Amino acid sequence: MTAGIEPQAGAAIATPSYGPDLDRCRLLCESIDRHVTGMDKHYLLVSGRDAARFKVLEGPHREVIDERDILPAWLHDLPDPTSFFRRRIWVSTRLPPLRGWHVQQLRRIAIAAYVPQETIAYCDSDVLFLKDFNLSQFWHGGALRLYRRDDALPKDGDHLVWSANAGKTLGLPAQPVPAHDYISTVIAWRRDTVLSMIRHIESRHATSWVQAVAHDRKFSECILYGRYVDEVLQGAGHFHAEESLCQVYWDGPSLDEEGLEQFAASMSPRQVAIGIQSFTGTDLHTLRRLFR
Repeated sequence: MTAGIEPQAGAAIATPSYGPDLDRCRLLCESIDRHVTGMDKHYLLVSGRDAARFKVLEGPHREVIDERDILPAWLHDLPDPTSFFRRRIWVSTRLPPLRGWHVQQLRRIAIAAYVPQETIAYCDSDVLFLKDFNLSQFWHGGALRLYRRDDALPKDGDHLVWSANAGKTLGLPAQPVPAHDYISTVIAWRRDTVLSMIRHIESRHATSWVQAVAHDRKFSECILYGRYVDEVLQGAGHFHAEESLCQVYWDGPSLDEEGLEQFAASMSPRQVAIGIQSFTGTDLHTLRRLFR
């Protein structure tokens, strides 16, 4: 075991996914089974309509979690008529309509109240582990690794809005100075910290944390957790690390076999996985050949 690292009470991986990503999620599971150790459980967080399809991926250390078991009963998953019913929308009388990416973020927070593991690592379903990794490496003594790029929050896109809404939800200034970036995949949260964040939000808003977080629709669960740790808890129980453990291809044209090999070769020595966003159109079979 790496010097200075102490394993904490149980560790799990949580992966929010959905039907069209089933095969990519299958490849993620294979890569976890080959390369990841120190894991008690791998939870696949899916909608009620996708749960039966994902059951084929269950095993002794892998479990499918139906979102209806962890999110409020008043949030309903329906076909979206604006997409000719190809996509889904989540509706209620308490929130504006939510899309799948909103609900995937809510699942990441909600799962903490339903699992016993103290370490919850989050991996998107388009991640592929290429190197060995033990989940105990998220810990140093009694502190958990918090991914944070100092003063690096992008000024374009919705990042500043996500940060402002996190501030409003937590009772903090709209924008911290400096503004840090906490967004990545293959990151970990402390279960006890997530639960204390939920209590903090509900005590401030006197309503469900789901309503408080999703009311403005533009939110980031990573920024919410990061700002809570750094500005409410003053960093207690965590240490910062600015290098992502996953080399992510966020956007761009699809990658062919040579492009994938070059991308994988660009991983730093400490990175253990790559993430190829599914909407780039990179062929799954090419990814599988890289894995093999």
